[in-house]
Amino acid sequence: MNKNDKIFVAGHRGLVGSAILKNLQEKGHTNIITRTHKELDLTNQQATAAFFAQENPTYVFLAAAKVGGIVANNRYRADFIYHDLMIQNNVIHQSYVSGVKKLLFLGSTCIYPKNAAQPIKEESLLTDVLEYTNEPYAIAKIAGIKLCESYNLQYGTNFISVMPTNLYGPNDNFDLEKSHVLPALIRKIHLAKLILEDNWEGVRKDLNKNPIKNISGKNDKNEILKILEKFGVFQFSPFGEDVHSAEGAVEVWGTGKPMREFLYSEDMADACVHIMQSVDFKDLISDKKEIRNTHINIGTGRDISIKDLANLIKKIVGFKGKFVFNTEKPDGTMRKVTDVTKLNNLDWKHKVELESGVQMMYDWYLKKSL
Repeated sequence: MNKNDKIFVAGHRGLVGSAILKNLQEKGHTNIITRTHKELDLTNQQATAAFFAQENPTYVFLAAAKVGGIVANNRYRADFIYHDLMIQNNVIHQSYVSGVKKLLFLGSTCIYPKNAAQPIKEESLLTDVLEYTNEPYAIAKIAGIKLCESYNLQYGTNFISVMPTNLYGPNDNFDLEKSHVLPALIRKIHLAKLILEDNWEGVRKDLNKNPIKNISGKNDKNEILKILEKFGVFQFSPFGEDVHSAEGAVEVWGTGKPMREFLYSEDMADACVHIMQSVDFKDLISDKKEIRNTHINIGTGRDISIKDLANLIKKIVGFKGKFVFNTEKPDGTMRKVTDVTKLNNLDWKHKVELESGVQMMYDWYLKKSL
C-alpha cells in the first residue's frame, strides 16, 4: 500500500476497525474512507454497491460485523448470522465488482470446532462440530473465509482472511450483557471497587456514561445495587457467613478453569496492516489440487485461566473484595489457544503482553468514564 492509496476501513468505530484506522494513520496513510452505520448500511445491497461505485477504493479492511459475548451470541442467534452474512456478502462482492486490489476479511477463532486439538492450527477448520452458543456467528465467518477463497479461485482476486483470537483494547464494548469476558470483568470489578469504597460519585459517573438496563447514575442507590446484582456485582458477598459484614464480591461464570488467549487490539491491527502490505493469496496456497485453509490465525499463542485473568484485573484495578465462581454457569471449551506458526513465519509477532495491555485498557476506560 502506498501512502496515498484509497483505503476503506469498514467498521471503523468498533474495537477492530478503530485500531486498524489508528495504525494506518500512524503509518502515514492519508486517503482513508470511513462510513458510520447511519451513513452506510452495509447490509443494504444497493447502498453498498452505490458506495463502491462512487468511491472505488483500492484496499478494503472488512472489520464491520455484529459481535458480542457468549450471552449475546446465544440469545441473538438470528441477528448475528443474518447481519454478518449480509455485510460480508455485500462488501466482498462489491470489492470484486469495483476491482479492489486487495481485501482483508476479519473473522474470529470461534470458527474452529469445539474440541479442536490445542493449540489450534488453521487446518482444524471444518473438522468437527462447533461450540453451540456461537454457532450462527461462527458459520457466518466460515462463509466469509470460503467467499474470499472462492472469489480468488474463480476471479483471480486477492482477498485474504485473518482470524484474530479474543481481542481487548480501546473502544471495546463494556455493556455487561453483550460484552466479552475481559471488558466485562474490568467493568464489573471496577464498579465493585467503587461500591466497596463507598464512592457513589464514581458509580454514578460510570452509569451515566454507560447505563445498564435503563439504570443510570440518576437512579436511586438501591435501584442501582439491585440491577448490578443481576450482573454479578455485589455490595455484600452473597455467600458470606454474615452478608452484611462480608466484603464486596464479583460473580465470575463457571469454575474459572477454562484457558483463553487474549490479544491487544492495537497488536492485532499491526498484524492486519502487515499482512495487507506484505502477503498475497498466492503466498498462502500449499496444495495446488485442493486449496483450503488459506486463512491466518492472529494471536499470541499464549493462554491464561479465567481465574488468573480475574485476579490480574483485580490487582490492576485495586479491588479488595472477593470472587464468586458460579459453577452453575457454563465453562464452555476448557482450552482455546491458537497456533500462530503461520503468522510468525510471515514475519509478525505480538508485542504487548497481557498485564501491560490490561493496564492500558483500564487506563483508557477510566478516562472514558470521567
